[in-house]
Amino acid sequence: MTEKDLHFYEPSKGHGLRHDPFNAIIAPRPIGWISSRDAKGHVNLAPYSFFNAFAYVPPIIGFSSTHWKDSVENIQQTGEFVWNLATMDLAKQMNATAAHVAPEVDEFKLAGLTAVPGKLVNVPRVGESPVAFECKVSDIVRLKGADGKEANAWLTLGEVVAVHIDKAMIKDGVYQTAAARPIVRAGRRGDYFEIKPENMFEMIRPD
Repeated sequence: MTEKDLHFYEPSKGHGLRHDPFNAIIAPRPIGWISSRDAKGHVNLAPYSFFNAFAYVPPIIGFSSTHWKDSVENIQQTGEFVWNLATMDLAKQMNATAAHVAPEVDEFKLAGLTAVPGKLVNVPRVGESPVAFECKVSDIVRLKGADGKEANAWLTLGEVVAVHIDKAMIKDGVYQTAAARPIVRAGRRGDYFEIKPENMFEMIRPD
């Protein structure tokens, strides 16, 4: 193996680059486009770039929020939220919901999106999105560093209790991941990738 010329750094001492490479290296990342409602009925819709799935049974998804934001506050109050799939067709609308606005501002209206009532939760989904997960919160965890010091970040986990899928995304009984052209987060402040069918490949596990 040829020895690589490595850029080495300790995060606590700075990265020494123009942009922090951390979230560009952990990429692409699915987008947690989260809708929620507070105890007073105000609806919130916001994208989170730290998002993923964590368990099959029960199906659990989660997103991490840097700072205590409206989504986390709402979910703590009501115990419910909805994840909506962000796609290339909805990229501009998704980005519009990232604006920092007052809690009483409805991001659905701000972005020109349709709020469709949930079936099992009292939170709307994005009607234009081809996939949505209705969720009941299972845990909200404040993250900590290796030294035990609390970070200014909260991981919200929820059990998926209902799923909505546009039938156009299903072929021969199989959900076609790339058919919706989902967008995923890269690094810096505004880098994204589009998932396209021609970029997918299959590898069968050797077990």
